[in-house]
Amino acid sequence: MGKKLYVGNLSYDVTNADLKEMFAAHGAVTSADVIMDREAGRSKGFGFVEMSSDSEAQAAISALNGQEQNGRALTVNEARPREERPRSGGFGGGGNRRY
Repeated sequence: MGKKLYVGNLSYDVTNADLKEMFAAHGAVTSADVIMDREAGRSKGFGFVEMSSDSEAQAAISALNGQEQNGRALTVNEARPREERPRSGGFGGGGNRRY
């Protein structure tokens, strides 16, 4: 069972391949995904990496957390499960609309 890692404070020009290469020195990378902004078409500055084992994930955290990449100090830690957020109704309230 692998560990999913959160990687924050990435440079906006980091690609999935760059992220995978960054972590490959610390073990087998199962997946590496930079999260993209759909509207702007560029990175949101964070991503997720899945390592093939817990020990490799821990080694990557120890080696890369706080390390500078492209002028930015990386934040690397174990990813937490996504929190469920309430969905809004679409138009944002507006109780006094006239049709």
